Amino acid sequence: MIQIEVAYAKPEEQLIIPFEVPKGTTAIQAVHKSGMLIEFSDIDGEKCDLGIFGKMAKHDAVLQRGDRVEIYRPLIADPKEVRKQRAAAGKKMAKGGGDATAPKKTA
Repeated sequence: MIQIEVAYAKPEEQLIIPFEVPKGTTAIQAVHKSGMLIEFSDIDGEKCDLGIFGKMAKHDAVLQRGDRVEIYRPLIADPKEVRKQRAAAGKKMAKGGGDATAPKKTA
């Protein structure tokens, strides 16, 4: 048996469940055994993206002692599409992410 964790986070709550699994357990098997799919009905166990300590992992990745399997939520907006829309509208971002059209203060 090896000790692992399964983690899932939403903007308003997060949950990390530590438990033991047999050696040879895959990432998706750990997700199913963790009970996260019951706790959070919005997780699609077949299509969800997974990671191990912040690095993308395949569902069939075999876990090692101490691994933390992370269940990722889908992006709300595609960053590439947002940049395309901004470019099409002729807007630019100022350094630091501020409003490029706002007048700059001078001393």
